[in-house]
Amino acid sequence: MQVKLRVRRFNPETDSESRIETYDVPADPMDRVLDLLHWVKWNVDGSLTFRRSCAHGICGSDAMLINGTNRLACKVLVREVGDQITVEPLRGLPVNKDLLVDMEPFFASYREVLPYLVNDDPAPDTERRQSQADRERFDDTTKCILCAACTTSCPVFWADDEYFGPAAIVNAHRFIFDSRDQGAAQRLTVLNDKEGVWRCRTTFNCTDACPRGIKVTQAIQEVKRALLFRKV
Repeated sequence: MQVKLRVRRFNPETDSESRIETYDVPADPMDRVLDLLHWVKWNVDGSLTFRRSCAHGICGSDAMLINGTNRLACKVLVREVGDQITVEPLRGLPVNKDLLVDMEPFFASYREVLPYLVNDDPAPDTERRQSQADRERFDDTTKCILCAACTTSCPVFWADDEYFGPAAIVNAHRFIFDSRDQGAAQRLTVLNDKEGVWRCRTTFNCTDACPRGIKVTQAIQEVKRALLFRKV
């Protein structure tokens, strides 16, 4: 089959604004959108720029706007989106070139919530153990691959680039409810800021966009409750 692939292009060295370029790409229904982008880059225009790595939905690096929805290009099949496909960069982050966005603002928020285990007790001889029930308390939010699909689907983030965004809150959740961690109070203080969890308007865009199926909105609500009742 032939697919009409529309790609939003932008080169900061030559363009004052972005534009849509259209490519006729030979494809199989089981091809992925990433395969189509590779075909254009390898056969038509080597300057086409986008980020990708594992190509198996694990690294999260090829998140982009596909027919108006944040998705991973390596997971979307042609048969799912048809023969008219429009690909654009993620919203809300600066565009470096074509589909490549600057992820630094996203990772700055991620770092601010202390996304690592905080425990000042002497290291045990073996691993720090916990029950299956304790692990299940935060298991869902361990699945985050930092693709930014949730954060860049959030209308609050589009309008306010100071907002921490869903991904940062999800990664804070992962440690706030970890029975081995001692840094919950610090994280809750950070997220109690005016640009923290209280900016969430519960639109569920983030949950719908997550390629890993994380219940993002639920996690944000649980952090809000933890702040209200200070039970973590």
